[in-house]
Amino acid sequence: MGQEAWQMIGRTPGYIVAVRPLRGGAITDFDITQRMIRLLFQRAGVNRMSRARVLICVPSAITHVEKRAVLEAARRAGSAQTHLLEQPMAAAIGAGLPIHEPMGNMVIDVGGGTTEIAVISLGGIVALEALRVGSFDLDAAIQAYVRREYGIAIGERTAEEIKLAIGSAYAIDDEFKAEVRGRDLMSGLPKTIMLVPEEVRGAIEEQLRAICDAVISCLARTPPELAQDLIMNGVHLVGGGGMLRGLDRRISEETDLPVHLVDAPLECVVLGAGRCLESFDSLRDLFME
Repeated sequence: MGQEAWQMIGRTPGYIVAVRPLRGGAITDFDITQRMIRLLFQRAGVNRMSRARVLICVPSAITHVEKRAVLEAARRAGSAQTHLLEQPMAAAIGAGLPIHEPMGNMVIDVGGGTTEIAVISLGGIVALEALRVGSFDLDAAIQAYVRREYGIAIGERTAEEIKLAIGSAYAIDDEFKAEVRGRDLMSGLPKTIMLVPEEVRGAIEEQLRAICDAVISCLARTPPELAQDLIMNGVHLVGGGGMLRGLDRRISEETDLPVHLVDAPLECVVLGAGRCLESFDSLRDLFME
């Protein structure tokens, strides 16, 4: 599970299969999801004797059927009570935003499978835009580009390494090339090519455009009084995808609003969930029905 499993992707013998139980923010393999939750319980010291109260953060765009699948997976894994919390709300709490104040707080959460943009005020979501585009889609776009332009097949891990090394949403000064190794589709032999950041930006432009359009669409649905607050307080960028170089600057240019990357973008949602469990009774109104 986790980093150990990630290192195995594309490197396993035939009898070992690396499975991603969640895609696009939804469960794709129910049994594996259940096992994963049970594994997490074991790491947290929860067993069949001490059944736990569980809080799971889910995408805002989750359907009723997907919601039931999450609750059922947690119940079968051994949870006594399971509550669901929308990811943008958890991210806002984790980032320390004043969500109960009568003022607008905007959160852009770029996760692995989904991107969610929410304007929060008085403990509720006022405007929301969610799309099933995330960091994994950026990796897939880089894979497709290298295959199409150079005739070279690369794996998921290599695509992510390219994104981390030279990926960016906006042209920056200290750019450098990256050496990429893959398999030539014509000859079947290993081959090395050089990629420049401009190519990677072009490869992921479609996904970046979709994220920026969703931000603009959410702002269009924001009440004017709260829109004033956003000019003052700016927009908060969270999630692993938010760490893409230049993404804050790109969104800022498209919206004319200040965009801040929060201190712990990767851990923001889980920190928010932890605070909700610590102040369970006072914050339980935020949970999804």
